[in-house]
Amino acid sequence: MNFPRFVVALALLACCLPGLAAEKALRVAVLNHSPPMSYTDEAGVLTGFNVEIMYALCDAMGVKCEPVPVTLERVVDAVAAGEFDFAAVSLLATPERRARVLMSKPYYRSISVWFARPGIAPGEGRAGVVRGGVQARHAQAQGWKAVQFGSHDEIATALLASTVDAALLPMATAVALQQDPRINPLGFAPTLLRDPQLAGDVCLGINPRMPELRARLNDAIDRIKRDGRFDRINSRFIPFRLQ
Repeated sequence: MNFPRFVVALALLACCLPGLAAEKALRVAVLNHSPPMSYTDEAGVLTGFNVEIMYALCDAMGVKCEPVPVTLERVVDAVAAGEFDFAAVSLLATPERRARVLMSKPYYRSISVWFARPGIAPGEGRAGVVRGGVQARHAQAQGWKAVQFGSHDEIATALLASTVDAALLPMATAVALQQDPRINPLGFAPTLLRDPQLAGDVCLGINPRMPELRARLNDAIDRIKRDGRFDRINSRFIPFRLQ
C-alpha cells in the first residue's frame, strides 16, 4: 500500500463526508459591559445571562461557539455584514432590524425602565442611554436630553458621578443597577414605561445569509426551555422570571 496516498485519501474522505469533519466554530457577538446579561467577572471570565444562553444553545445544536465582545451600536451592522454568525444580544425585534438581519423566534419579552433620582420624571433631566439601542432612539425621537454611552457599565459610573440624573434601560439592567450596593443607597427609583417602541419580543440577530442557522437556533431555544436549562440560567443571573 502506498501509505502517503492512503493518508491523503482519508483526509479527502473526512472533508467530503458529513459528520466526519469538525464543524467550524460559530462566531457570536456578545456585549462585554452589560450586566447581568453579558459581562466579564472578577476572574476575567465572560459570563452573564446571554453568554450562558449562547453556550446552552450551541451545546443543544452540537456546535462550538466563539464569543466576541462588541458594542451594542455595532451589533446589527456587524451581523448584517456577515462578520458574525449570530448575536447573543437582547435585540428587540423592530422592523428596522428585521429588514437587515434574520431574527430568531423570541426567547423572552422585555420592557424598558426609567431609572431616576427622586422627583425626576420620564423625559426630565439628563438621561443616560446606550448608543445603538432602542432606548437611545426613543429618547432622541422624544427630544429628551440624552447622554449616550458605549455600555451599561458606563451608565452606572455616570449615575454615581452625577453626570446624568436618570437612565433609560432594559428591565433586567435596571434591576441589576437597583441592587448594586454602590447605587442602591442613592434612592434611584424605577418607572416602567409602556410605550410599544420600548417593549416587545427579544430575539437573536442572525447573519442574513444563514437561514438554516435560524431554524437550528429556533429548535435549540425550544430545547433548552423544555429541559430546564433556560430557567436555571435565568435564576443564576436575574431575580425574576423572563417570559
